Amino acid sequence: MTAPTKTHGLPNRQLAPAFSAIDLGTNNCRLLVAVPQKAGFRVIDAFSQIVRLGEGLTRSGELAEAAMDRTIGALKLCADKIAARQVLSMRNIATEACRAAANGETFLERIAEETGLQFDIVTAEEEASLSVRGCTDLIDPAAKAVLVFDIGGGSTELSWLRIHPNGTGNPDFETVAWVSLPMGVVSVAESHIEVELTAEQYDTLAGRVMSLLQAVDVPDDIKAAFAAGEAHLIGTSGTVTSMAGVHLRLDTYSRRAVDGLWMGADEARRVAELLRRMYIEDRALSPCIGRERADLVVGGCAILEGILRAWPTDRIRVGDRGLREGLLLDLIAKWRNANSVA
Repeated sequence: MTAPTKTHGLPNRQLAPAFSAIDLGTNNCRLLVAVPQKAGFRVIDAFSQIVRLGEGLTRSGELAEAAMDRTIGALKLCADKIAARQVLSMRNIATEACRAAANGETFLERIAEETGLQFDIVTAEEEASLSVRGCTDLIDPAAKAVLVFDIGGGSTELSWLRIHPNGTGNPDFETVAWVSLPMGVVSVAESHIEVELTAEQYDTLAGRVMSLLQAVDVPDDIKAAFAAGEAHLIGTSGTVTSMAGVHLRLDTYSRRAVDGLWMGADEARRVAELLRRMYIEDRALSPCIGRERADLVVGGCAILEGILRAWPTDRIRVGDRGLREGLLLDLIAKWRNANSVA
């Protein structure tokens, strides 16, 4: 293949190759298509649809036919977008729902047959790593430690980072511990018969998360950084972006307003309590939650509360980003290395 024309170390905009990534989770199907830029990439197309692939999984151990049909429909739209953008390279991953389901691998074979898209089922460890990769520019360079969390549909991934200042706005870091908790917004919702979580159920769930996190072996210097107020959280999930939109009282959800926002722990807790006290019908009317998340967001808030109890900090940075961005950065880095692009 002829290498694209280069301008100042980067491909000409018209000739820049496009890359794509799909994150197929327990709740959402998300696509990003992007072209490289000198710093990162520029998104040229995107798609996100709640498909609830993991609906009923906790009870049956298998993906349901209706859920798989919904997902196939969304992936056909993704395939059309990828074809229209003439993508050079892609990576598509499936996470907890397909990891846990007895028919997960069979479903991916069906996806390939009906859409032409090939998927990998990633490990929980790689999922956590990709979440970190996608949000490294949200790290406060003055921090000594950061805890990155992604509250998904079927699981919650957390990574503890040790920060190494390097005199730039993008410090070096190393992942010193990680864990995948077997709970997410869909699995929590399906574990309760009632639509609404009572205050007692909310507290019990938060306490369970706290206990699980306190059992993780994390280096003493990371614990000391949190104790000294020299650490912060980064949240990359739909739970925290929805909470941020409610916190900002947005009339319409805005990624520009939410991505990179700092929230205090007290602010997050005020939003969480507001949402917990609301009826599901009222949450469904919120422009930053909507009907598809109305029954899920409070469980996510309880998971966040458990994180805050185990790792107290007053600073939470919100990232409207995650696995797709991590996948794209990896794809583009490999392309740059193969083609000696600066």
